[in-house]
Amino acid sequence: MVEPLVCGDIEGLKPGQVRYTLLLNESGGAIDDLMIGRSPLVPGSLYIVVNAGTKDHDFALIAEAAGDRARLTRADDGALLALQGPEAVAVLDTIVPGVAALSFMTHASFDWNGTELIIARSGYTGEDGCEILCTVEKAVQLWDALLADSRVRPIGLGARDSLRLEAGLPLYGHDLDQTVSPTEAGLNFAVSKRRREAADFPGAARILKEFAGELTRIRVGLFVEGAPAREGAEILDASGTVIGSVTSGGFAPSLARAIALGFVPPAFATPGTRLQVSVRGRLQPAEVTSTPFVPHRYFRKPKAS
Repeated sequence: MVEPLVCGDIEGLKPGQVRYTLLLNESGGAIDDLMIGRSPLVPGSLYIVVNAGTKDHDFALIAEAAGDRARLTRADDGALLALQGPEAVAVLDTIVPGVAALSFMTHASFDWNGTELIIARSGYTGEDGCEILCTVEKAVQLWDALLADSRVRPIGLGARDSLRLEAGLPLYGHDLDQTVSPTEAGLNFAVSKRRREAADFPGAARILKEFAGELTRIRVGLFVEGAPAREGAEILDASGTVIGSVTSGGFAPSLARAIALGFVPPAFATPGTRLQVSVRGRLQPAEVTSTPFVPHRYFRKPKAS
């Protein structure tokens, strides 16, 4: 029921597996990016995590697609906590034993103080870590239990955003919207091979052409010299011709320099290409670079030989 709306292989999800995918409109633009996981306990049951700003539209589309063949149960009465960083899993495993057995993009159900926690080894920071779904009633108690560990500090969206930018991850409403396809956004991995071969997802005609090289723009990473170039800043070629715009930008604490994401024609997307950005009316040098800006630190178990 959900698979026809997205570009990922949902049918092939194993129990406990989570997949990043995109909800697409008929022209192949991104309505939202989301995570879908198959329940390890209830056959035929999926967990779907959408962006808060688009949830009502997303759920309306999913409910319409499900019709009377499935039931959509919203978890608006739940709380979602994200614990991210090199020691996140070690910390959480002391509170909820067994979490360390999870690998990247898997999830399981755990009992904690008489309540069920749905925990996925995932996040949107580029770091190892977990996302935890719990009841609102237990959320503060869990928050306090996490903060009781000296290795844990609370952070806000600004810190989260600097991490996801360093990780080169697109943010919906900025680097992704209903005009941007997965291919333009550099998310080819999210268009599963089986779905490409079947060409059975929304916007398949456009996206398959883009896979074949028929692109007019593509998302790139930029090293920016000087002040950060923020969303909406023009990107120019070496001669001063406007060729694109910045969609996310800021200062990267891990690199001690300004970085940005934006869209340019494919001819300007090669790492090392020298460009310019306009910041408050002043031109500043920029250079195309591969992403992520900072290597991802996801934990993947070695494949069995």
